[in-house]
Amino acid sequence: MAESKDDAAPKGRRGKMRDAAKGVLYGMAAHGHVTAALRTRMYLEHLFMFITLGDMLGVPVIPPYYSLKILPYAVPNIKSWKQRVFRERDFTDQVF
Repeated sequence: MAESKDDAAPKGRRGKMRDAAKGVLYGMAAHGHVTAALRTRMYLEHLFMFITLGDMLGVPVIPPYYSLKILPYAVPNIKSWKQRVFRERDFTDQVF
């Protein structure tokens, strides 16, 4: 696809002001909702990995048949998930 002339040209003062206004409006209106949604997604992903692969951590969760089907999709995330689960936590981690 060809880019339009506006995308290729450097932004003038009006474009920078518009971007700044968009950033301020986003921060006032949507940033809290977006961070809450991302945090909820993170917790659900932790729960999903715990239910399907909890036996890797030594938790006696009976793995269902479907966890074996999901395993190829979860393998790339296992190392980082284990690091997040086993990370030492402090009470100051709860401060956002």
